[in-house]
Amino acid sequence: MSQKLSVFVVLGLIISMTSGCGNEQTYVPKPKGYNRIDLPPHEYRQLDEEHPYTFEFSKHAVVKPDTFANSEPHWIILSYPDYDALIQFTYKSLDGSPEKLSKHIDDAFKLAAKHHVKATSQREQIIELNNGKRAVTIEIEGEVPSHFQFYVTDTTNHYLRGAVYLMEPTLNDSLRPVIDYMKEDCLHLLETLTWKP
Repeated sequence: MSQKLSVFVVLGLIISMTSGCGNEQTYVPKPKGYNRIDLPPHEYRQLDEEHPYTFEFSKHAVVKPDTFANSEPHWIILSYPDYDALIQFTYKSLDGSPEKLSKHIDDAFKLAAKHHVKATSQREQIIELNNGKRAVTIEIEGEVPSHFQFYVTDTTNHYLRGAVYLMEPTLNDSLRPVIDYMKEDCLHLLETLTWKP
């Protein structure tokens, strides 16, 4: 008799534990999220180095010479050490040659096209700057290292191309604030760009 009683007691405990008091909780998985990236306010300073161009660039960036094997004297990198990102600048003198200009413009689009393997879209746009200059911007979406590229020229003497690179392999959706931040810096430097004689 005591064995039957103990079986009923155990069954009663199991039933009471699983039924609870009517306060059943439904567990829902948390939605996918990304780390918060705190970005500083935009602040700028003048590029004072000896180049055929000058512009205002971020106080949070460091100017470095481009050490790529084929780099030329006026190629520079603006490094953003806090975000493992950079803007690479390539400068070309045109010497009044329309052929040189055409070649450099073709090269800009060929370099952007190298990202097509992982790109989901690419948008080119000619923008009118407040300083009277025009620039061509290329925005690339997808899991690519360079989301924003541009070039600007006076069509006779100077050509400058820039490309933003994110060195972080994280999904680019999580880096969208950094991409937008650097795009704004690029637009500011284009607005403040002046050619030197």
